[in-house]
Amino acid sequence: MNHGRDRHCEAFLEMLVAERGAARNTLLAYDRDLNDFATFAAGRGETVARASAETLRGYMAGLGAQGLKPRTAARRLSALRQFHRFLLREGIRTDDPTGLLDSPKLPGVLPKYLSEAEVDGLLAAAARLPGRPGVVARTALEILYATGLRVTELLSLPRTALAGDAALLMVRGKGGKERMVPLSDAAKHTAAALVVLSDKRIRWLFPGRDPARPLTRQAFFLLLKQVALEAGIDPARVSPHVLRHSFASHLLAHGADLRSLQMLLGHADIATTQIYTHVLAERLRKLVEAHHPLAIGT
Repeated sequence: MNHGRDRHCEAFLEMLVAERGAARNTLLAYDRDLNDFATFAAGRGETVARASAETLRGYMAGLGAQGLKPRTAARRLSALRQFHRFLLREGIRTDDPTGLLDSPKLPGVLPKYLSEAEVDGLLAAAARLPGRPGVVARTALEILYATGLRVTELLSLPRTALAGDAALLMVRGKGGKERMVPLSDAAKHTAAALVVLSDKRIRWLFPGRDPARPLTRQAFFLLLKQVALEAGIDPARVSPHVLRHSFASHLLAHGADLRSLQMLLGHADIATTQIYTHVLAERLRKLVEAHHPLAIGT
């Protein structure tokens, strides 16, 4: 046991794996958050599973006093809420002491994304890279921008994922959930060119230095930075996640709706997709400026 940790914490973590298919990094984060709270609760003579609402309020207030970033504090509160809902569901508690806790106010940070011209510049720069790295970079960029895949989803694609005439790609995302995403002809053509360069016995579309394993995230990030430099774009502005945001933002700018985008991105909750409403708001503003009688000539 660890500072007031009890068997209920272990049961909660086991549930995250069994029912939600939680990734190892997610489990480690929840484990750290529960440990931190357990230490605080133990200082008040309470266990983490039997902590009072007053102790939870004191803990959250203490996080702010320590200067913890609001986003980190919000994640800790989310872990505690999920843990207590689990206790309630399992009949271990008859109340949820996190119910009345206020969430830390988060700054309204808009997702960073590239312009359409910048994405075109990246694709052109990747095409200029010599040899296999250039084909890998071009293929990865075409797929990321055509599908909005997460980097883990991209790098775990099998060698045959884009083969054949299929216009849709089946992706296994977070929690093992599957979704369909449309494929562009450019993505299929570049993937075909990459497959030609690979040994037929290799399982992955993007094999790593050890062909038995996919390309690592770190190696792929370095390749993207190289492409960004070639394109004359600040490498700090380019990442797989930025390309995912660019995919989403450009789709909305061209008329897609949030619900369709939620399905394409594999978001479990529409609230997650709503970070892109800034694009919708800008589109509506331009629509009014272009077509409203009172806006003409202003």
